[in-house]
Amino acid sequence: MERAVIRVDGYVQGVGFRWWTMGLARQLQLVGYARNLVDGRVEVDAQGSTEALGVLIRALIEQPTRHGRPGRVTEHTVDWVTPDPTLRGFSAY
Repeated sequence: MERAVIRVDGYVQGVGFRWWTMGLARQLQLVGYARNLVDGRVEVDAQGSTEALGVLIRALIEQPTRHGRPGRVTEHTVDWVTPDPTLRGFSAY
């Protein structure tokens, strides 16, 4: 079990990016959340298998997207953090 906090910048707010992320994360059986940040970025905190996290991260940052992801990502960061056993489900807010 691993956990990553991914922050993406670009045209990612107001286009369905968080909801698309939530759908993919749930398909991959990840737990966590996607939320808008006040600086215009989207933060995705996801936890699960290394393989599933790799699929999510690649889908979040690929350009052009082959997965139908809304928006356009111009920059990103990935921070690997300590897993949180209390995380349940995946939400977008």
